Amino acid sequence: MVRKTENIKRNYRPFNATVKNRGHDIMVQWEGFDKVGSIQINGTRYFLQQCHWHSPSEHSINGRRYSMELHMLHTTPDQKIAVIGYLYRIGKPDAFLSKLLNDIMSMTDQTMETNLGIVDPREIKPGGKKYYRYMGSLTTPPCKQGVIWTINKKIRTISRDQVRALREAVHDYAEKNARPLQPLNQREIHFHGQSPKSTFN
Repeated sequence: MVRKTENIKRNYRPFNATVKNRGHDIMVQWEGFDKVGSIQINGTRYFLQQCHWHSPSEHSINGRRYSMELHMLHTTPDQKIAVIGYLYRIGKPDAFLSKLLNDIMSMTDQTMETNLGIVDPREIKPGGKKYYRYMGSLTTPPCKQGVIWTINKKIRTISRDQVRALREAVHDYAEKNARPLQPLNQREIHFHGQSPKSTFN
């Protein structure tokens, strides 16, 4: 693991959003390509497009997969992709998800979508400045390569009821909507923060 020192520059703002049941996951999508703000990585701005949830997590720390993982997907005008990921364990309800839960629970099939009005992505709080970063692929087919992954080291909490609601809303007829853990394939993992006492997959 390589130590790296670069802060994530987040610049988000509230904007109109829609929640969609895509069959394999639940997605919150903001309107407009560059309306809701961006992050900056290595001098490049990646604009927030959507966020979605996977259960269980698609990344592990010390071999442990967590109850939920949230992905915030960002793109550039030339279709480069950067994803910020947050891991969740069972505990107190997640405040951001609590505001969306009634709309998510009302989705009875994979064609449904609901206008949420104004949704503030700043309510997805990082909770810490330590993170892992690597170059990988998207986790759903066609699993596009060249994606910058940034996984926050701090483990957030989500309630069992929230996990259950997200799983029940997914209509791929499976209790899980997460890709199996993948081999690193000699990918280099960078870590921002004090040297970690953990391994990342």
